[in-house]
Amino acid sequence: MPLKLYAHPFSSYCQKVLIALYENGIPFEWRLLTPDDATTNDEFTALWPIRRMPLLRDGERTVVESSIIIEYLDRHHPGPVRPIPADADTALEVRMMDRFFDTYVHTPLQKIVLDRLRAEADRDSFGVAEARTMLDTAYAWLDRQMAGRQWAAGDAFSLADCAAAPALFYADWTHPIPTSRANVTAYRQRLLARPSFARAVDEARPYRSYFPLGAPDRD
Repeated sequence: MPLKLYAHPFSSYCQKVLIALYENGIPFEWRLLTPDDATTNDEFTALWPIRRMPLLRDGERTVVESSIIIEYLDRHHPGPVRPIPADADTALEVRMMDRFFDTYVHTPLQKIVLDRLRAEADRDSFGVAEARTMLDTAYAWLDRQMAGRQWAAGDAFSLADCAAAPALFYADWTHPIPTSRANVTAYRQRLLARPSFARAVDEARPYRSYFPLGAPDRD
């Protein structure tokens, strides 16, 4: 029975899981979540009332949260690219960097994006300013961290890079990475050149009009 992925290609957290699937050529069935597909939406809600994408279904087992899904794939559907290193200390570094991208890049960029979707009277200018400050701080820290590194946790592509790719992709659209952060910019370009992420970006291309801040004419 093939894996089923309840997801949307334009979602950053869904892209994070897609990268892991594509890295190892793991077959799966798309369960595309769109407003006009009530059947798939009802399935999704029954499996996960919280309704946060993505969701993986493996037989009768339901797996949620992007990082957990990727760890599950590594354990139950392993391939040549191992997102979680066998070495315990290196694995801790990978998980720390995964948390960094989700917490200090993904979360503030989503704060800015979702705020734009609100009615003007309900917008949170203070919260958006805080989010932009956090992104500036995250860019500065990451620029130092990436000096001399190929990937987020060293020489091997990992869970951390699955998290970094969509986070930095959309963060740069939302709050541009300063030109002074050359290591971050170069890392983002390496991620865009990675075939697994390039595929995810191309699959999401038809939905760029959904981006509330206006997708830039690049990438």
